[in-house]
Amino acid sequence: MVSENILVPSGDAALEGDLVVPGEACGIVLFAHGSGSSRLSPRNLEVAAGLHGAGFGTLLLDLLTEEEEREDVVTGRHRFDIALLARRLADAVDWLERRPDTADLPVGLFGASTGAAAALMAAAERPQRVSAVVSRGGRPDLADDALPLVAAPVLLVVGGSDEAVLDLNRKAAERTSALHRLHVVPGATHLFPETGALEQVTEAAAHWFRDHLTEGVDDERSG
Repeated sequence: MVSENILVPSGDAALEGDLVVPGEACGIVLFAHGSGSSRLSPRNLEVAAGLHGAGFGTLLLDLLTEEEEREDVVTGRHRFDIALLARRLADAVDWLERRPDTADLPVGLFGASTGAAAALMAAAERPQRVSAVVSRGGRPDLADDALPLVAAPVLLVVGGSDEAVLDLNRKAAERTSALHRLHVVPGATHLFPETGALEQVTEAAAHWFRDHLTEGVDDERSG
């Protein structure tokens, strides 16, 4: 398993990330964290570890620079700039396509909170490269007009006790024209701190990516 710290160029910014590519990886999942979080989010790290065990590579990326993060703590200016975050995610998808070790791997996006909206917008912008999207406690409603344009299969994972976000996800699902499913984790709240809740998120995500990222890879290997 190859692990490295990387920088992804996006416009004038250089975004820090942690890339892990297992041997014989069947796909790679790009993470978009939520507002006020970072690539070091313990929840995303736990999900990423589970995906490594399922044979997927991961790229956990800070979508804001250190300077932008410091400004955002004070002003909250950047965390809801979904268009900016989506553009940077799309640039990261392009960056993966340029690397020899990831160029041929199908790409999935995993978004949490506001990062889910950015992931959906990036999927709409890169329909030929993004093969599946998973949202964890996400705000897909913030993707707005991009929702009907997403072609990749979408899994929306929400805690059963996260009532306001669950309602927003139900409404967003109605506007999603791609194959999609709403997966409710009973009793879980927004950050899935309950015993076993995050494990259910990881299992659901791994199954979704296995079903929708590996089809082309399996066909190619069997051929």
